[in-house]
Amino acid sequence: MANYQSDVEAVNALKESYQKLTSEIGKVVIGQEDTIRLLLTAIFCQGHCLLVGVPGLAKTLLIQTIADALDLNFNRIQFTPDLMPSDILGSETLDQERHFKFIKGPVFANIILADEINRTPPKTQSALLEAMQEYSVTIAGQKYPLDRPFFVLATQNPIEQEGTYPLPEAQLDRFMFMVNLDYPSYKAELEIVKSTTTDKKHKVQKQVSGEEILAFQQLVRKVPVADNVIEYAVKLVHKTRPNTELADADTNKYLEWGAGPRASQNLILAAKCNALLNGKYSPDIEDVRAVALPILRHRIVRNFKAEAEGVSVEDIVKKLI
Repeated sequence: MANYQSDVEAVNALKESYQKLTSEIGKVVIGQEDTIRLLLTAIFCQGHCLLVGVPGLAKTLLIQTIADALDLNFNRIQFTPDLMPSDILGSETLDQERHFKFIKGPVFANIILADEINRTPPKTQSALLEAMQEYSVTIAGQKYPLDRPFFVLATQNPIEQEGTYPLPEAQLDRFMFMVNLDYPSYKAELEIVKSTTTDKKHKVQKQVSGEEILAFQQLVRKVPVADNVIEYAVKLVHKTRPNTELADADTNKYLEWGAGPRASQNLILAAKCNALLNGKYSPDIEDVRAVALPILRHRIVRNFKAEAEGVSVEDIVKKLI
């Protein structure tokens, strides 16, 4: 474990590492500052992240670049309709002595890129459930722990596209953030085209070790939080639950169901990290608001009335915030 003399020194080291990572990633990925911030926040909070966007928005490149900048093992799994759970987790085979031997699958790495996760049926998607929550894999009754730190960074194309399977709610809830990628601005796209159509390649240097990340994850959990901030976060999550005590009028009108307790936990963890990255030693309500949309958007489900009236999840969450 990385050793720091004091928590203040650790906070400064976290900020410095974050700045190094963003400038290193920025050499390859142009724009997308908010997305990079959320991905790194998820990593520092020991969370997982889901990137959603149409093909060609550099989702895969972004995750591979982050993996290159971290001194960690990285595996990419391309999700396809014929992918089997054993292709992700591994399987038992007979060795020459006729003994069963477990051959580890690609999930045994520090960073997993689950590329186009919604291209595979739910049976295969659910192979990641235990790994994402309990950091272990169970095969034939035997539990195999995963190396730490462990992150799943997944990409998916919007559901409207053909040949995709919606992620089960239990799977979606395992992701700390759901980040929607938009098309780049005109200015950013000019930069992208200029930098990617020459023979010049940017090599990304390793900036942060696994030990440091584990230390930063511990640091984030140690950050003190005022009661009023926790109350705000929990109240915000309760407001998304229709027909409950704290439900908002719009919630009752437009939502089928709301976010669970994992959303409240993630709001506080992400707010702590957001505060540290902004040079504060404790989060306030603004830090909760800053991370609320990507934490709540995939945890609440609209009803038919909302769809008929064109009211989006984003509209509802922004109103609640």
